Amino acid sequence: MAEGPGVSRQNVYDQQLFFDRYQQMRQRDSGINLTVEQPALRARLPALAGLHAIDLGCGDGQLSRDLAAGGAARVLGLDPSARMLDLAAARTPAGTIRYVRAFAEDADLAAGCADLVVSSLAFHYIADLPGLLARISRWLRPDGRLVFSQEHPIVTAAPQLGRRPCIVEGYYDEGRRDTSWFVDDVRKYHRGLSTILSAVLAAGLVIEHVDEPAPTLELLNKRPDLELYRCRPSLLLITARQPVAADC
Repeated sequence: MAEGPGVSRQNVYDQQLFFDRYQQMRQRDSGINLTVEQPALRARLPALAGLHAIDLGCGDGQLSRDLAAGGAARVLGLDPSARMLDLAAARTPAGTIRYVRAFAEDADLAAGCADLVVSSLAFHYIADLPGLLARISRWLRPDGRLVFSQEHPIVTAAPQLGRRPCIVEGYYDEGRRDTSWFVDDVRKYHRGLSTILSAVLAAGLVIEHVDEPAPTLELLNKRPDLELYRCRPSLLLITARQPVAADC
């Protein structure tokens, strides 16, 4: 079910049941967010000193705080969830980071306002990915970077088969997927790998790195519960750059 610009936004993180279960998951450090996705994403960040950075889907602000601690001169965190932004504000020293409640695809920011745009596991919630990438391209200064992670297309194709990693279904049927994750009817969007890469290129960005992070064998020795994530790619990580205009 394809959806275009103007589609109504979904914000499950402000549902009490979802929020409580999500926080419990983070406190248990289950899954691969902290052990695999975050290390891989941070390894692709440029030197942060003096940069103006935007964190799309900032959640509780941990990545935004780390950008500021790493030397970013200005950090803007955007998220649609009031509950998550309340956590971010409570955990952030006053005046160091600006948090704004907004859906990424609705953000109206000035052209050339950022050196770096990062997003952790949010792009699979975006209905109009080409539109968002076009906005990001306008926000980025020449030689600015976009670093984002999302659920891998093999996962988004058939989320109901997530515990059966050898089965992929409906990969070429792109569009909306309604799935259960803590609550029913969580809305995500599936796109094939070539569609995602083509959208980045169509926005005028240069792809510098593509990765499919997975648990290392060393990590599996400590966390055998992560074996599922070694059986098939669960994450997609892309780094892209805003080109510098060539001299005539």
